[in-house]
Amino acid sequence: MTGRLAGKVAIVTGAGSGIGREIARRFDREGALVAVTDVDEESAKRVAAECSDSAWSVHLDVTDDASVAAAMADVEGRHGRLDVLANNAGVTMRGSATSVTEQAWDVAFDINVKGVWRMMRDAWPLLVSSDGGVIINQASVASHRGMPNNVGYNGTKGAVLMMTMGAALDGAKDGIRVNCVMPGYIDTQMAEVVFQEQPDPAAARIEAAAAHPLGRLGAPLDIANAFVFFASDEAEWITGASLAVDGGLTAGI
Repeated sequence: MTGRLAGKVAIVTGAGSGIGREIARRFDREGALVAVTDVDEESAKRVAAECSDSAWSVHLDVTDDASVAAAMADVEGRHGRLDVLANNAGVTMRGSATSVTEQAWDVAFDINVKGVWRMMRDAWPLLVSSDGGVIINQASVASHRGMPNNVGYNGTKGAVLMMTMGAALDGAKDGIRVNCVMPGYIDTQMAEVVFQEQPDPAAARIEAAAAHPLGRLGAPLDIANAFVFFASDEAEWITGASLAVDGGLTAGI
């Protein structure tokens, strides 16, 4: 087995579509043994089928303690170890400080924040028993840059950034590195939903692309490549870091 992640056992959450799908596929191409997980079991199966025979699908709801525990038990039962946890599952939440509903806030917080925490919590003992490993969290440019009509999303992704730094300090003694990736606007179905909410979706897409100095929306592969780097031994002295993969969006004022 060859590749930058050869032989590493990895879990990817929210891997049934979009960025998560590309992370799973990239990990697989780099030689990892990938648990393709998603709350949509059929989507997870489809993505696992796109990978090599070493990949497999797992139903996983990051808001459910029993589901998280079962996914960890599945990985341990198959391979007896865990080397990489890619916390990608997440949802958008539109709304201003006065318009966002408490129900929407609770759903997004449960997935975007507590879901990341649940996965880290339950993966930790398995990572420790595997002589350490890597956790990579999906943050966002919204983690540290305010966005209109996105107060809840800013809040949840800001929490992911701070959890990453805190967990990195906790994990150092156990040989667990914890980092996060902060995407700009990525050309996925999730982004398309936001564009379709605008009066002129086509114009909204063009405007979003133009906001990035490199002149285009990001592709899922752009983010997956960053996850591969953090998961690899090339990043063995990096922890508590946040990497903006955003076409230069946050480089200016």
